[in-house]
Parts: sequence; C-alpha cells; structure tokens
Amino acid sequence: MGKYVGTISRGIRLPIIKEGDDLANIVTESVLLAAKDEPFTLNNRDVIAITESVVARAQGNYASVDDIAKDISTKFGKDSTIGVIFPILSRNRFAILLKGFARGVKKIVLMLSYPSDEVGNALLTLDEVDEKNVNPYSDVLSLERYRELFGHKVHEFTGVDYIDYYVDLIKKEGAEVEIIFANQAKAILDYTDKVLTCDIHTRNRTKRILKERGAKLVYGLDDILTSSINGSGYNKDYGLLGSNKATEEKVKLFPRDAEELVNDIQAKVYEKTNKLLEVMVYGDGAFKDPQGKIWELADPVVSPFHTKGLKGTPNELKLKFLADNEFKDLKGEELKKAIQDKIKEKEQNLVGKMASEGTTPRQLTDLIGSLCDLTSGSGDKGTPVVLVQNYFRNYSED
Repeated sequence: MGKYVGTISRGIRLPIIKEGDDLANIVTESVLLAAKDEPFTLNNRDVIAITESVVARAQGNYASVDDIAKDISTKFGKDSTIGVIFPILSRNRFAILLKGFARGVKKIVLMLSYPSDEVGNALLTLDEVDEKNVNPYSDVLSLERYRELFGHKVHEFTGVDYIDYYVDLIKKEGAEVEIIFANQAKAILDYTDKVLTCDIHTRNRTKRILKERGAKLVYGLDDILTSSINGSGYNKDYGLLGSNKATEEKVKLFPRDAEELVNDIQAKVYEKTNKLLEVMVYGDGAFKDPQGKIWELADPVVSPFHTKGLKGTPNELKLKFLADNEFKDLKGEELKKAIQDKIKEKEQNLVGKMASEGTTPRQLTDLIGSLCDLTSGSGDKGTPVVLVQNYFRNYSED
C-alpha cells in the first residue's frame, strides 16, 4: 500500500451472468484476474461488492406479471376495488408492477403523492403548488382538478407524463381506474378500504395509519410475492420491494438468501491470497441528485447481505476541526505528527464528541454501497463488482 494513496474504488468486469452460474467462483476469479492484470495487491479489509442484480439473476429470482396478478387477486379478491397509494414514478421500478396489480383486480384507485414521489421524482415544483394556493399536506385533488390547476407536464429526465402513462397501463389490463392526488394515507379510505401501499421507507407507518383508521385490508409491496407463486421467484423479507423490470412480462426481484454467497467469496479469496476481505451485496446508493432532486435509494436497503466486518458505523475524527482548533498553532511535520497521534489515541466511541462533528454518521454498508453504486453505474460499464481498497485506512497509517 502506498503512503500517498487513500481510498480506491475499482470496477471489476465479469462475464454476463445468467441463471445458475456459480457466482462465488466467478467473482473470486474475476477479482484475482483483475489484480494480476493491473497489477495491484489485495489487502486485509479490502471490500468486494457485488451488485444485487447479478446476484438475483444467478439465483433465477424472477416472477411474471401473471404471478403478481395471482397474488394480488388472492389477497384482495379478483372483483375488488383497491387503492394503490404512494407509488414512485418509474417505468423500470413500478410500471410493470402496476400492470400486475391491474390484471389482478376490477378497479384501481391510484393515489399519487405530490408535488413529488417518495424518492423525489417530481410531478410539479413546490413553487407551482404555492402559486395555485394548494396545500399538499391537506388538499386532495381529483384528476380533473389537478389538470385544471397544473395541466399536462412531463418528467424532466424521461419526458413521460406519468399520470397518463399509468392510466393507460391500467386500462390496457382491463381494469377501471380513478386517479387522486394526496399526501395523507387516510385519504384513500374515502374511496376504498382495501389498500396496497407502495411507499418504500415509510411503509410501516403508512400501514399503521391505515389500520388504525379502519382499513379492511392493508398490504405493502413487501407483502406481495413473499413466497413462490406457481414456481416463481420470491423474497420473504421484501416481496416486490427492490424489484426491476426484466422484460415486458417479467420482473427481477431483490436477491434473497445470499449470506452464504458473501461468506463463500470471503473464504475463497482467503484461501487463494491469505487475505481476509469483506464482501457485500449492494443495490441503490443512498444519495440525492442535486439537479433532479431524486433520492437514489429506491431499494429497501443499500446492502441486504454483507460479511460481519461491515457492520457498524465509522468512528472518525474531523481532521480540519483538529487543524483549526486544537492544533491551530502547529504546521508541517509537527502538525502531521500531532494529528496522527491524536488518531491513534482516539476513543472507541466518538459519538457526541466535538472533534467528530461533521463526519458522516451512517452505516458502513450505506457509505461503501453508495460509492460502489456510483462506480458501477447502471448502464453499459460491465462492472457489476467493485473492489474498494484502503477504505479502513486513516491518516495515521503510512
């Protein structure tokens, strides 16, 4: 390890992964080949991160739109009117799920949050809402009233009018549809007492509110496809949360049961290198786009599976705080040595200490997963594995 190099994030190319592939061997060999090709050296506590999509693909964790429709019909009743509330605006993440919901019931009352969805995809701006003297915290708008106030608008990045898009999709599946706009879960109960809530990170609160106010049936995306339907894939913990469109009639679900995978890769790498690396499966990073205001995290968690060395949060000192305060009169090598000694002597738990103020109090897996998501991207880079090195090294280590 060079003394002048900090954290390194490397995308690692893999073959195209298909169902049934031995992912543990492929990942291990690909990392070792990359190290030989560059070359670079693997070190203890380097992190091998595998994107959730190739894990689910290797597992064959897929389900069809018909499978979704079957589970919805079983839970709500084929002739039911159901409220589908708080969906995100996404062709990849949600539209194909909505297709299955519509195929499984008689009518959908689709309740969209406004001015944006849970992860920041905007129907409107807050300024537009203010200009029309609308209170998004209390006002419930019909589709007609919404159009009267705001007209037709398309998404900044996709160019899609998601309202029309979702309406057309539901109708094509033979279901009736009614659209309303509201940000209070209880608003849907004026239309139906059978509700499928599609929010991700606030789902438990939404379910509680609906049940307390008398909803007859309440399910979330995490309750759909928690077990196999006609031999389909499933996810017992997250259901449809974290799923992505695979084809026009099939979704790839969030991976399941991958504890063995991360531990197996760790063991295989140790066997070949005598180095103990950490391994994690990661999905969306937890960061926000300043231009589109989109919060990237549409998965239920950043990392559903990881080796035990990745549990916890950073315990770090703020170097610029030390340089500007405790050691403000020092310079050069004297300053460097003072800060290095301070790091070596730091407490095991710096929570609440001024010297750690401004450091990021987040889970290690969220921080590293976000770095990996930015490194791998979601396009054609062909690097579904990311190797992170030196992440756990600090300024005191030469």
